[in-house]
Amino acid sequence: QVQLVESGGGLVQPGGSLRLSCAASGSRFSLYTMGWYRQAPGKQREWVASIGSGGITDYASSVKGRFTISRDNAKNTVYLQMNSLKPEDTAVYICNGDGRNGYWGQGTQVTVSS
Repeated sequence: QVQLVESGGGLVQPGGSLRLSCAASGSRFSLYTMGWYRQAPGKQREWVASIGSGGITDYASSVKGRFTISRDNAKNTVYLQMNSLKPEDTAVYICNGDGRNGYWGQGTQVTVSS
């Protein structure tokens, strides 16, 4: 069983930055595609970004150019650097491993507000 634990959320002003981290347990982390999703109040969960085992990245159009996903296989950790944050980025950000039928974290709250 793989456990995913997110950290780094918080309150930030519009235009600010945050860096989320997701630490994974287990020995197969480097083999998994890792992703970030988010869920805002009253909305469905939406995909934000993914990074494959080989490092290839992909982003939702709403965050492309502002967010950067990366991974450190030596630390079993995936990151989401979020810049130029907007109020509409406010959501619980949830880490995913090995696809939608894989593993999920509990999420970390990100609030963008002045």
